[in-house]
Amino acid sequence: MNRIFVIFLALNRKKTDYCIKLWQLDFNQRIKNHSSAPLTRLILSEVLKDYLRPNDKISALLKSGHLISLRRGLYVPGPATDLPLPASFLIANHLRGPSYVSLETALSFWGLIPERTFEVSSVTVRTSKKFTTPIGRFSYKHLSLPYYAFGIRRVEVAEHQFALLASPEKSICDKIALTAKINLRSAKQAWNFLTEDLRIDPYALKTLNTEAMSTWLEDAPKKGSLNMLIDTLKAL
Repeated sequence: MNRIFVIFLALNRKKTDYCIKLWQLDFNQRIKNHSSAPLTRLILSEVLKDYLRPNDKISALLKSGHLISLRRGLYVPGPATDLPLPASFLIANHLRGPSYVSLETALSFWGLIPERTFEVSSVTVRTSKKFTTPIGRFSYKHLSLPYYAFGIRRVEVAEHQFALLASPEKSICDKIALTAKINLRSAKQAWNFLTEDLRIDPYALKTLNTEAMSTWLEDAPKKGSLNMLIDTLKAL
């Protein structure tokens, strides 16, 4: 092969690699201001508006590790960007909405149960569903309105990142409402469920707001069990 041609190819390859690196740095900068939440296709379309085929570019970014797909139309920065992932609770809110983080995940967040959870559990008004993504597992269980809307808090889970979580009281109520075969018929049964099954510290139970819980009863599933729960907590 002609030596001059080989040199030309080498120089051209270096130029191409340099242009790719520049573009990657530019892409990282463009999404940096959006990376505190999952990236929607609408956001990416705006970031990639200079391209004739943004969808093809998104596919290339997925292959190169600059994007991770959570589900169709929802992404987070990939390892090739060196950008941090949004908080898992915020991802959960976006992955299937409307929803809020609850059950064991929220109980652990509030320090009510000692275990760490490796799946983010949420409640939604939509159908129950599970997602297994490259960054973790997310599960959603259905609850109907208006009970669904009670006891939700907007919590800062990371710097400038806010997610919807069940309050400590709502987390426990949701756990009872959504766990099959739980029917609390006595104070002893309710106490054993709280302190033995869930392993909640008795002192923490004394801090719960039973007045707020009582306002949810009329529209709640498993009213009898939740009423027994409230009566048990009031007696502490």
